[in-house]
Amino acid sequence: MRRVAVTGVGLVTPLACGTDASWSKLIEGQSGLGAITNFDVSDIPSKIAGQVPRSDDHNASKQNLFNPDEWVPRKAQRRMDTFIQYGMAAAAYAVKDAGWNPEDEASLLRTGVMIGSGIGGLPEIEKSAQVVAEGKVRRLSPFFIPASLINLVSGQVAIEYGFKGPNHAVVTACSSGAHAIGDAARLIQWGDADVMIAGGAEAAICRLGVAGFAQAKALSTNFNDTPERGSRPWDKDRDGFVIGEGAGILVLEELEHAQNRGANIYAEVIGYGMSGDAHHITAPAKDGDGAYRAMEAALRRAELNPEDIDYINAHGTSTPLGDEIEHGAVKRLFGDAAYTLAMSSTKSAIGHLLGAAGAVETIFSILAIDNGVVPPTLNLDDPSEDCDLNLVPHSAQDRKIQVALSNSFGFGGTNASLIVAAPR
Repeated sequence: MRRVAVTGVGLVTPLACGTDASWSKLIEGQSGLGAITNFDVSDIPSKIAGQVPRSDDHNASKQNLFNPDEWVPRKAQRRMDTFIQYGMAAAAYAVKDAGWNPEDEASLLRTGVMIGSGIGGLPEIEKSAQVVAEGKVRRLSPFFIPASLINLVSGQVAIEYGFKGPNHAVVTACSSGAHAIGDAARLIQWGDADVMIAGGAEAAICRLGVAGFAQAKALSTNFNDTPERGSRPWDKDRDGFVIGEGAGILVLEELEHAQNRGANIYAEVIGYGMSGDAHHITAPAKDGDGAYRAMEAALRRAELNPEDIDYINAHGTSTPLGDEIEHGAVKRLFGDAAYTLAMSSTKSAIGHLLGAAGAVETIFSILAIDNGVVPPTLNLDDPSEDCDLNLVPHSAQDRKIQVALSNSFGFGGTNASLIVAAPR
């Protein structure tokens, strides 16, 4: 079967607009969490989020800030909800990083796009619903539907670059980004494409989105006065996740195709596992069987043993139930080998990016391999009982990493595990 390399990565996160800045701030232990100030949260219990830092400066990206004008012509922005704009920016970083700018028709036909999102254009839906509710239908934008549809991230990226290969979008809640990468890798393995632009994008931080998750009792509410402390995976004081936004995009490429053009190869995608809990709409099964089976399937596909994994980027959302269940599933599957690896949750720094989380965290796992550094778990002051693995509290750890596993588990019990390895 054809092998799949990662030749480009792009990040837009609550830490920074840009891959290098997001990674360096993550390793430094900085937090991208803060108070929500751009809309009224006085009647919403959770008042904090991981928001992409913005600026109106025309050179905002040079300051590691996001200005949509740098990535999308102002006129075209009316046709794109914010999640699409984030996806366009992250894709631009990834494509440039990969140096993949084909002009011949054959190459364009063999380059596809698969970018997922959990919710899509929620701010646009919220705004447009209000227009209609007020009886102002004639004022509803004709671009409302294409601005909101999840697959329009893939569509807009394909239009921007002329990529005519397989075009698809994944919607599996918080597993969307991971599933998009795994499914795109399989398209390359099966010969349907030579190059795939894959990942996830999300921008659901609006009154409707925050209120909805708050009503589901999913969000942290105890740290509104100290937002940077709100996301605390495995800590005894955790009380829910902090909602985040952004995008992570990878350029996946058939290995020989990448080698023949002299591309820089960050890593290989060598394992991908999926499972379903068939248990509950929001809660994982207490035995963690879904997580266990997804990780087991990824290991089997990679033809690896548990002791071959050096680092796990955990789903680790900071929810009272989920963190311990995932920790237990890791211990059950890995046995004694669990105590030799490092496991951290980068959501402690950026919050939960929902449909973009799996893609962003896979990129963090790849950069951990590339740089020999394990990102820290912030705010892990007092681990829950039995959470006794190396969870990398507070500070990054220098460590040689050959193989990393990234977990993503979504509402509805949809699970994905990806394994990436250093170039061989």
